[in-house]
Amino acid sequence: MSNKMKISKIHAYTIYDSRGNPTVEVSLETALGTFRASVPAGASTVIYETLESCEGCKTKYFSKGISKAIRNINHIIAPALIKKGFSVTEQKKIDEFLCNLDGTAKKERLGINAIFGVSMAVFKAGSRHLGLQLYKYIAALAGTTKFILPIPVFTMIHGTSHASNKRAEFMILPTDASSFSEAMRMGSDIYRVLNRLIKTHYDLDDITAGDKRKFAPNIHNNKEVFLILFAIREANYKGKVQVGIDVTTSELYQDGKFNLDTNNPNSSKATSICADALVYLISDTDIQIVGNNMIVTNRERIQTSLEKNAPYCLLLKVNQIGTVTESIHAHKLAKVNGWSTMVSHTPGETEDSFIADLAVGLAAELVKFGAPCQSEYLAKYNQILRIEQELGFGAKFRGIHFRNQLRVFLC
Repeated sequence: MSNKMKISKIHAYTIYDSRGNPTVEVSLETALGTFRASVPAGASTVIYETLESCEGCKTKYFSKGISKAIRNINHIIAPALIKKGFSVTEQKKIDEFLCNLDGTAKKERLGINAIFGVSMAVFKAGSRHLGLQLYKYIAALAGTTKFILPIPVFTMIHGTSHASNKRAEFMILPTDASSFSEAMRMGSDIYRVLNRLIKTHYDLDDITAGDKRKFAPNIHNNKEVFLILFAIREANYKGKVQVGIDVTTSELYQDGKFNLDTNNPNSSKATSICADALVYLISDTDIQIVGNNMIVTNRERIQTSLEKNAPYCLLLKVNQIGTVTESIHAHKLAKVNGWSTMVSHTPGETEDSFIADLAVGLAAELVKFGAPCQSEYLAKYNQILRIEQELGFGAKFRGIHFRNQLRVFLC
């Protein structure tokens, strides 16, 4: 093994995410240079997720301090990994070593933010040493043989626990576009029209509410999101764009039932339904169900869902599981069972565009990187635009033929 491919130094330090909270960035050095990876942070606290390393918190994400994760990288992971003398091209071995070094099911000893940061930095270094673009390196590791660019899923009206209105989150999918760049233009056009419509119908204070910086108007019920349909029509894209909804069903669960009006303190029992009734309500429409909190990018949770004939689209968030290798394995398990994959951002994002390359390298069907605004999110969309330019005539787009679904429903 060439010494050029060995890690000479790993150092972690604090940067800030899109919410202004501290997060972890990892700097990894080899003979070819320095490779940096910044770690996004989520906001959910579901029981199946792996855990960040933070201090002063009883549950995940409530503490803002990440010095523990940084200490774990600088004083535990770095010396142990450098001592082993791995080549940075040995991604699978390194990721397995990181998981074993932690030794817990939810990576709570070292922290998911510490492990993911190192895994991503190693991947970037390995890609450079092999002379491959990031998305092509992902493809090589995943066995992807054809690049098909994903359909972007733009969040238009924000909700759930990320916004003060506490409503569902509504998205658009420009499936009738002929290319990723055209899909971006459609999303941007509709976003600008919706901006004007919300200014007309709601207070100006509602325009940029929500921790992902999407529109979060103070709507009184979910029917008011028909404003999106007006925006689609006024932007001249009627019939060319599909609508998706993220209700985060785990947030609706109360006292053994699902409260469809959970944000209303005066809601009655009439708004609560049992699990069977919710399944009937969902399955009565032509939709694609996407598993988020119930699956958390975990192979065991995917297997459980397969056994129960649950969602058939994986919401892939690397920060939910912790390593590049585990993310690829989760995608491949979903794929071999006929599922689709939606690669997703998180509420606390950074300018790192790694997940854009991940999505293309996996040939994921969908990407959910937020609204077409704010640099932390646009960095991901822009990276796919660059890849599309590089591929030229070889760039294929999912487009209208992808499942021909009318809606996407995240749970």
